Amino acid sequence: MKRRKTSGKYKTFLVFLLLVFFVLFSITVVKYALYYMYPTTYSQYVEKYAREYDLDKLLVYSMIKAESGFDPDAVSPRSAKGLMQIMDSTGEWAAEKISIENFETGQLLEPETNIRIGCWYIARLLKQYDQNAELALAAYNAGSGNVSKWLKDDSISSDGKTLDRIPFEETRNYVDKIKKYNWIYNKLYSKEK
Repeated sequence: MKRRKTSGKYKTFLVFLLLVFFVLFSITVVKYALYYMYPTTYSQYVEKYAREYDLDKLLVYSMIKAESGFDPDAVSPRSAKGLMQIMDSTGEWAAEKISIENFETGQLLEPETNIRIGCWYIARLLKQYDQNAELALAAYNAGSGNVSKWLKDDSISSDGKTLDRIPFEETRNYVDKIKKYNWIYNKLYSKEK
């Protein structure tokens, strides 16, 4: 009789150990899957230009994930190019402002050039909108002209400083996506900051 109780306790203990192992294994798999889905590819450029332009590098990674999914050869239907999806006209203007000599729009497909221009541009927008990330991201997507117009419209902005709503669905989805990605990046990598 005693032997059966011991055997039963042993089986219960084994089941418990298997459950603990399974839970730990599952957590590890999920963690690695998240790191795979939310990479820090091109970190040498992101960290360099995030530092240079006083940006949160995790915001830059979030933007790259939303803009191109880390594909340096991405070209949008509107011809925005590269990792941070820079339009040719924005690239030419930015290259002049930050003194990139002999700039050609094909360089927007080069990761370092694209990240440098994208970081400069979002930093400029953050400064323009008093570090309001939502406004800066909306301007990055829809243009600062649209955001400035929205801020003057009482039906869109009750205080002229923030947006109560974003009128363009694409821009609203873009800002929401980057906020979500940024939250995840912060959960995964904030200890590395």
